[in-house]
Parts: sequence; C-alpha cells; structure tokens
Amino acid sequence: MYFSVFLKDKLMACVVQKFGGTSVADPNRIKNVATKVKKEYDRGNQVVVVVSAMSGVTNQLVQYCKDIDENYNLQEYDTVVSTGEQVTIGLLAMALQSIGVPSRSFTGWQIPLLTDQAASKARIHTIETEKLRECLDNGIVPVVAGFQGIDENGRITTLGRGGSDTSAVAVAAALKADRCDIYTDVDGVYTTDPRLVKNARRLDQVTYEEMLEMASLGAKVLQTRSVELAMKYQVNLRVLSSFEENPIGTIICDEESIVEKEVISGITYSRDESKITLVAVKDEPGISACVFDLLAEANICVDMIIQTESVNRKSTDITFTVPESDLNGALSVLAKHKEEIGYTDIISDSNCVKVSLIGVGMRTHTGIARKMFRALSDKGINVQTISTSEIKISVLIADEYAELAVRALHAAFELDVKQV
Repeated sequence: MYFSVFLKDKLMACVVQKFGGTSVADPNRIKNVATKVKKEYDRGNQVVVVVSAMSGVTNQLVQYCKDIDENYNLQEYDTVVSTGEQVTIGLLAMALQSIGVPSRSFTGWQIPLLTDQAASKARIHTIETEKLRECLDNGIVPVVAGFQGIDENGRITTLGRGGSDTSAVAVAAALKADRCDIYTDVDGVYTTDPRLVKNARRLDQVTYEEMLEMASLGAKVLQTRSVELAMKYQVNLRVLSSFEENPIGTIICDEESIVEKEVISGITYSRDESKITLVAVKDEPGISACVFDLLAEANICVDMIIQTESVNRKSTDITFTVPESDLNGALSVLAKHKEEIGYTDIISDSNCVKVSLIGVGMRTHTGIARKMFRALSDKGINVQTISTSEIKISVLIADEYAELAVRALHAAFELDVKQV
C-alpha cells in the first residue's frame, strides 16, 4: 500500500526532517522542533534536520543589502542572506543537545553542498554525504542549513527564496532516505486555500505531478524545484504541521502508489500575473520566435500564450503572461525592438489572476472543461486566456473575480467531499 513506508516501524530508517521559518521563529519554537526531532530519534531512526532562517530574518537581511546599495552585488548578497540559517542550525543543535540528543550543525559549505555559480538562484550539482553519514553512523543528528551551498570557486551561494525545501529533498535523495518530512505552518495540502474556502479539504495523498502543478500555479506549500527533485529521484515526501502533536499531513508520491485517485485534486490561484498584448504584429514566420527569444535573453519567464490571426491574415495579435515583477522589464525589452517585431501597439494589464484546476483524473474523465467553464459563466466571470496540460486547465480572469471563481469551482466539483 502507498502508506506503508510512513506507518510501518522500520529499524534504522533514514528520515530527513525540514522545518521552515515559522517553525523556528523564536527560541521556544526551536525547542518545540527539538522535541519533534527527538521523537523520531527515539524510534531508533537516523535523522537529518534541514532548517530555514527564523521567520522574518531573511527579509531583514535582504533589506540591509538594499540599504547599502539597491544594485547590490549578488555574490555578496548570498554571503549576507545565508547567515540567517547559520543562526538557526546553531540554536537547534544546542536545543537538541540540551535534551540528550547528540547533534552537530553544518552550513552548506561544510558538507559541502556544491552548486553552480548562479548567485541568488544557484542550482545544486552534487552533495557530498561522507560527513553526514559519519554523523548518522555514530548516532549524531546533523542539523543542516537549508537554502545555501558553495560553488567551485569557494563562494557561498543561495538557492532562491524557499530553497530550504530544495535543500531537504536534495539531501534526502543523496542519502537515499526513506522519506522526507516537510514541517510547515499548515497541516498538509488542501483542495484550495482554506482562507478562501472554509470547507476546503486536506488531501491524504497527492501525486508528484499534481503537486508540481500546484506549486508552480500558486500553491505556497512547497517550492517547485523541491517537487521536481522529489519526482526525479522518487523521494517520499510528507507535508505536515510543526504545531500539531501527532500530525498526519499529506503524502506526495508516485501516481502508481495511490490506490484511490482523486479526479480533481485542487484549485490554485496566482495574483502574480500580468498580461501583455502585442497588437497587429506582422504575420510571418520568425516573428513569434523573435518576441520570445528577446524575453528569454532578458531572463523573463513567459506563461500563457494566445495568438489570434486578423481577418486580412496580414497581421496577428500575440497575448501572453509574465510574472508581475517582470512586467516593466518585458515592456522595456519589447519597446526597444518595436521595429524589429513590427507591432502597432502594446497593451499591458496587471489586474488579472490565474486560476487553475488540477487533477490526474483529467486524463481519463470527460466533461471537466465543460463543467469548469459553465461554473465560471454562471457567475458572470469572463475568461481572458486559457492554457492546458494533461492534468490542468488554467484561465486568466480579472483580479476582482479571483475569490468568486475559486469558490465556484470548488463547489462545482464538490471538492469538500472525498471523490471515489
């Protein structure tokens, strides 16, 4: 059964536990984390802990960098912001030692966790496991700083915001751990944001693919890269609350491991969306490639794309979305190359939100799209842009309808009731 690895006692299982910023926000919460680690340790398991900086600390460190220079050097930025996790690992190691659990703190460079040289958004190359295994073999709990590593030149690097999730999954993969528990301030993955829909339901299990879509489409439970790594290396993940005594959480695993699959697993929304329309672009080969080459070179991610042909077939409108933070950059790039692209006007709109319906059941069930668009239509919600994949349908709508759309879809697909 899919849950056996989580429920069955296993002698000397290797478990990676990750605790986020809210879980280690102050000394009392760090002591609470230590008791949770001790429970796992007392079961006879080998435990590795990965932690984030204390809640709010990274934001303060980023602000210090901005106070010095708005155009700060990214390598020095990494040096500064990586110190937040160093404080946490030392305090948690002390807390564990005070309750009789042998422990030792590790920064990213001490392991070492090796990355590329992309400052502030580095990607992991390899993780040396010798020091971690030596600790585990001697009954010592390694407490590892998430979010950080070191490049081939010996410079400290960071993995981007939320990178501690990625660190934890990568460590679990390197150690071939039995599971990776992600402790956070929520008790699992829900059918939608429970702050918007009171009867949102916690899911017992979610596939890697569904979780990847959820993470990339607005769900804040896990960082997208961490889910990608877990799926690639088949790391058993569990999301659970650090504030509950005996949390159950949500299991994230391979689709084949789930006996009863949900048709629709959840609804996400993202307000970090801006729409750009290039009006009357020359309708000829190579123009679309030119537009998206320019944006790629500027490191701007493009999401939803629609191209509509004019009646005379001599021009076309190209509409696409970018992250709101990249809107000004995208407009600047496109304005510089107006003659090359050949558009007559450019229209932008940041008053929009992307709402997505996600579920592996879309592969085998018909009528999903019809039900979705009917539910939105019945509430008078106009759909501006649509994108799909095998297991998701995303629509762009006006921001003012975000909550109404999420509630309408949640009710239409009866997500408050477990599907069979």
